[in-house]
Amino acid sequence: MTERREDLSPGQRVAWHRLRRGMSQEVLAGLVGRTEDWLSKIENDRAPLDRLSVIRSLADALNVTIYDLIGEPKAATSHQEPPGVAEVRAALMDYRQLSPLLSAIEKDDQAPPLDYLQRDLNEVMTAYQASQYGLMLRRIPELLTQIQLAAGEYSGHERQTAERLLAMATQSAAMILTKLGQGDLAWIASQRGLAAAERSGDPAVTGSLLRSVIHSLHSDGRAADARDMTRRAADYLRRNLDPHEPRIISVYGTMLLPGAIAAARANDRVTAGEYLAEADDMARLLGADTNHLWTAFGPTNVRIHRVATAMSLGDVQIALDLIPSVDTRKLPIERRVRHALEVVNAYLSRNLIGDAVEELLRAERVAPEQVHEHVMSRQLVLRLRATASGKRDRRLAELARRMKIL
Repeated sequence: MTERREDLSPGQRVAWHRLRRGMSQEVLAGLVGRTEDWLSKIENDRAPLDRLSVIRSLADALNVTIYDLIGEPKAATSHQEPPGVAEVRAALMDYRQLSPLLSAIEKDDQAPPLDYLQRDLNEVMTAYQASQYGLMLRRIPELLTQIQLAAGEYSGHERQTAERLLAMATQSAAMILTKLGQGDLAWIASQRGLAAAERSGDPAVTGSLLRSVIHSLHSDGRAADARDMTRRAADYLRRNLDPHEPRIISVYGTMLLPGAIAAARANDRVTAGEYLAEADDMARLLGADTNHLWTAFGPTNVRIHRVATAMSLGDVQIALDLIPSVDTRKLPIERRVRHALEVVNAYLSRNLIGDAVEELLRAERVAPEQVHEHVMSRQLVLRLRATASGKRDRRLAELARRMKIL
């Protein structure tokens, strides 16, 4: 192995820092909850090191920064926090910090009308599924503030409706924050959303927020916890499952999908397969791709997650074989582009650099905000640029500049 760290792959960097600390593969694997065989594959580039949560776990165990492992120059980490995140944080932590907005609302003699809040929530979730990150971030703080006020003013059935709206609004915050790599803040949003969901008494909404908790655990590198949380959440939803209630079916099926990926990343192939099979059963029960409670759930979303699960298990060829059978054209833009990023990941894992760059550029044309800001797409660009072909690709260099990756 070369001693020039700038020439090492991320997996080789793990080995370099591990050996430098006199740590065995068995010890490091144990510290991150993985097997020695998995770590050996990582260090020998037989499995990709392409997940921020995994990189963070390894970096913590080795007492280095994530940039020591992925080789990102310090200048590239100067990517500024997207406009709106600070305001979302303030709204989640204490809505009274938004004093101008609060004063304006308190001038009214009555709480914000629930039908107006439902309309605003619909607009925020539509912006998410259209990958309009900027619009979503601008709208969430006001929405959270108004719904929190409404939940405190209404009573009875109207109070439950306000709590349901608050749960979904908080979930929308958790969803976008996870995409932007704001894991700690997404966890806070998920916790608060789940509390509101439970107060609403709506099993479908509670299930939706349990899914958000699973995502938050997963994005924080706690794959085994996310897998186990999926099992507990599935037990809860199974008790409320009604074959004539598409919201519950959709939430149940959608919740199993991140659970499958979490199980895969926890090196639990059996549980990943079980979750995917049960999600497939729910998709067949629905009979078509749907969007109840903004889940975008159906047969196509299950196929998308079969690809992602295969990649998480290191089964790159299986993922490549599955990709041609996935037609995302009828899904929301966010789902289509997220799948495109997984396709880029698969191409890159087989050193198909030209195909990977072309797929990434197509995704950018569809959803520039998602490609420019998503944690995974930024990791992919860094990995592509580290390859010999990527270094020579002018299109990739121009994309990196647009993403402010220097």
